[in-house]
Order: sequence, then C-alpha cells, then structure tokens
Amino acid sequence: MKIVSREDLKRLKRAGAETEEPLSAVQEIIDLVRKKGDEALRTFTLQFDGADVQKWEVGPEEMEEAMEQADPALVRGLTEAARRIRKFHEHQRQQSWFFTEEDGTVLGQKVVPLEKVGVYVPGGKAAYPSSVLMNVIPAKTAGVDEVIMVTPPLENGKVYETTLVAAKIAGADRIFRVGGAQAVAALAYGTESIPRVDKIVGPGNVYVALAKRAVFGQVDIDSIAGPSEIVVLADESADPVYVAADLLSQAEHDRMASAVCITPSRDLAERVAEEVERQCRRLPRREIAEASIKSFGAVCLVKDMEEAVSTANQLAPEHLELMVRDPWHWLAKIKHAGAVFLGEHSPEPVGDYWAGPNHVLPTSGTARFFSPLSVDQFVKKTSVISYSPEALYRDGDKVMYLAEAEGLTAHAESVRVRLTKKREGEGIGENRETDE
Repeated sequence: MKIVSREDLKRLKRAGAETEEPLSAVQEIIDLVRKKGDEALRTFTLQFDGADVQKWEVGPEEMEEAMEQADPALVRGLTEAARRIRKFHEHQRQQSWFFTEEDGTVLGQKVVPLEKVGVYVPGGKAAYPSSVLMNVIPAKTAGVDEVIMVTPPLENGKVYETTLVAAKIAGADRIFRVGGAQAVAALAYGTESIPRVDKIVGPGNVYVALAKRAVFGQVDIDSIAGPSEIVVLADESADPVYVAADLLSQAEHDRMASAVCITPSRDLAERVAEEVERQCRRLPRREIAEASIKSFGAVCLVKDMEEAVSTANQLAPEHLELMVRDPWHWLAKIKHAGAVFLGEHSPEPVGDYWAGPNHVLPTSGTARFFSPLSVDQFVKKTSVISYSPEALYRDGDKVMYLAEAEGLTAHAESVRVRLTKKREGEGIGENRETDE
C-alpha cells in the first residue's frame, strides 16, 4: 500500500461508474418495459439471468419453505439484527405538528408516509440479506402501506433463500423475481404483474443505478450509490493491525472501492502499509482487494490531527473511523461523513450488520449534502394553512402588494375579492383591524 502526501491524495482518482456506454442500453430496456410490460420482463430475464420465469411474484409457500430450510443460526442473527435496526429507526419517526396564533390562524405540517415503495435487492453472484433489512425496515417503520421488493432470480427461477428469509423478517409485503434495469422500469411504470411505486430504493450494479437515474421524476429514488469507501483517521495510539483490517473490509467489496488511512505518524503509516500487504495475502477475495488498494488505496501522511480532519472533511467519505486517543473530541470537528465509527472497538462491519444505524450511506463525496437512508426518506410533508378572517383582513393588502409587484394580478385578485366582500359588510369579521 502506497504512502502519499496530502497533495498526492488529492490527485488520487476517485472511483466512479462509467455511464456513457450502458446508458443507451438502459434506456432501451426502460422503453420496452413501458410498452410491453411482462412480455419485456420475460425476455430480459431470460437474456440476462438465464431464467424462464412464468410466475413473477413469490408466493407464501415459497416464503415458508425458505424459512424452514434456512440455517436456524442465520434466522436468529437476522431477527436480532432486525430488532436493533428497527429500534434505531423508531427514534427517527416524525409527527405532524400545528400551532395557533393569537388571531386564530392555524399553521402546521402534516407528515404522511408514502403509499408504495419499491426495494431493489441485488442477486447475481451473491445474496445480501443485510441490504434487505436496511431498506425494508425504515420504510415499514415510517408507515409505508406496501413495500414491494424485486430481486434477480437464479437460473432455476427461484430467489436466494437468505433473501426471502430477510424479507420475511423485515416485513416486505410483496416480492417479485426480476432484477436489473427492467425491474426498475417495472417499479417506475408498472406492468400487468408488478405495481408501480412512489419511490425506489436499494443498491445495484451500474445498469440499476442508471435506470434509477433515468426514472427519477416519474418516481423518487434514494440516491445513485457509488463504490464503497472508508477513511480511517489514526494517531500514533492506533493499532496498525486493526487499521489494516478495517481498510481491507471495504477493499474486498469491489475493485473500485476506496480505502484510505490518514495519519500524522510516519511510524504508523509504514506499519499500516506493511500490515495491509500481509493481511491481504490471506483473503479469499484477495484479487479484488489488491486491485482496490492499488488503484484507490493509500496511507496519507499529514503534519497533525487538525490537517487529518481537514483532509477527511474534503473527502466526505461514506465510512469514517476515528482510531485516536480521544475520538469524541475529534468528532466535533467532523463535518462530512456518512457514518462515523469511534474508537478501536467500533469497526465498520458493526455498522454494516448489527449496531442499528442504516448502512445505506452517501458515497463519492456526496456526504457533503446527503444523509444516510432513514425514515425521513419514506415520508412526505404537506404544509397546512388555516387563515382566520381577522388575519386575512389584516394582511390582505400586503399580500396583494407583493403579488402585484411580481406582476401576478390574479393572485392579488383572489385576495381582493374577499376584502371587498368584507368591506361591503358580507363576511370577514365585524371590525377591521388597523394595519400595522
């Protein structure tokens, strides 16, 4: 693993999906699904997944079979993880609120859950039940009426057993065996079998990401997720074995994943670099981790912890670990990060699977303005205005003035007709208040 300066780190290219080549193919898939519905889904599923699907929806008998055949230890683990995730997200619930002014005007905000949400769960080479929990649970906690999950089928047309187990535990309402850009299109526009939704969340490959981007506006989406990334801020007190292990925990995700350690200690920098090389040789996913470390990994040597924090804030990483003597002190200085892990006993995988906060986090520097997936993203808010007669009579002339200043005379007229009626003695209150 290379040791670089802060300036060198700035020049280290950030991972990003190449989007130009598959963009036209994705749009073609979306257009065909819109036109041909289930027929297009069947064609693309056979082409991309090798599965000839006749029944799109997973039935209750298949769900029960998955629960019966699953490893009991896995079921217990997912159930406990779900409990912790649900407990954390319950703290994020918001309530509608209203307040009344002295003149009787009532103002407020109505908080309403979305009606239908689509959750995309990756399939292909591996199953990720943790992704099911992290996407479905906050939606159900928010009060979403119907959570509809889509996931690619295996060649035999079945869905990963662990995916179904996680979906059952998390509370998904309906599950469909379809993946890729075609699944995103089906959720956005609806087909004969798959209902259209209001929002689509969940990770996927570049085709899924581009499809979500293409249908945004027709439906809402969570974000366009990039490759995983971690930054470890470490001082001389940090254990290089721990630091290296945590860097590799993200490097093994993807060849485009980013793993960076920032430290003011040259001794630690050298030991971490050596330890990464040593540990990487033992990994089953060594080839992937090595490619990630070579292209997007580094140990950045800075002059002090203040510069380390400044550098981390510029990167705005998905995951940020504070392996320092007083992590709570430095936490106050962190402005941009998807999730922050404090101290040597808080490795990033604890957040991925167990602690409770969501592991769907902003990537590629978007932590500067995006937040983790939460209950907030599954509700919408409506402003409520109930103006009293006295308030309208008091404020009406001012409203008309502003409307006319913008050249919107019909806006002004909608107020004027009410004031005129009042002034003719037909409605709004008995006494006109003095304008301020």
